[in-house]
Amino acid sequence: MNIGILGTGDLAVTLGRAWAQAGHTLSVAGRDHPRAKKAADRIGPAAEAVDPADLPARADALVVAVAWEGVEAALSLVGASEGSLAGLTLIDCTNPVDYTTCELKPATGSAAELVARTAPGAHVVKALHLFAGASWPYAGPQESAPVVAICGDDPDALDRTAALVQDLGGRPAVVGGLAGARQLEEAAGFVMRVVASGHNPRFAVPDVDPALLRAAQATK
Repeated sequence: MNIGILGTGDLAVTLGRAWAQAGHTLSVAGRDHPRAKKAADRIGPAAEAVDPADLPARADALVVAVAWEGVEAALSLVGASEGSLAGLTLIDCTNPVDYTTCELKPATGSAAELVARTAPGAHVVKALHLFAGASWPYAGPQESAPVVAICGDDPDALDRTAALVQDLGGRPAVVGGLAGARQLEEAAGFVMRVVASGHNPRFAVPDVDPALLRAAQATK
């Protein structure tokens, strides 16, 4: 698969490296072409820096890995509002949380829904915003692999995103449609608050009896 990455920071590079190791090719774009080239060079020979306008035609899936404040400007670079991403799996990794207050920045709705409005026709999936880039690739025991909650409305886009999560070493968990993205985004603020209190958020949610998990899986 050719994965388009819109973004040139550490998350974009780390995800790109992990997917390159899994056999994918990467096309990287951003506001500044020299920075995009530097990011592609950091990813390795499987990555190429491209002009943002060329990204939609090259990508089988497009990953938005930019700061929340820059997401609309970044999408405008690829012509999203003109429908250039229609039909494309668009994975929103943005984390729209105020790092000072730990509160979600959008007053209503979610970042993912704003991305969907900005890119008409795109199949938007919320994913990968809760884990720092250093989490990937995960190569430990499968039973301990990070569970990545994802949500979206298009089954094929969810399947493609789930496969890419698995290629990172994670375990995808489809938790609903895009209307549930705000809850996923607010979870990032919860994690930050627990960390700020000096505790590991891994232990901030209850353990679940394996029998309940098996019962839940049997009802799918």
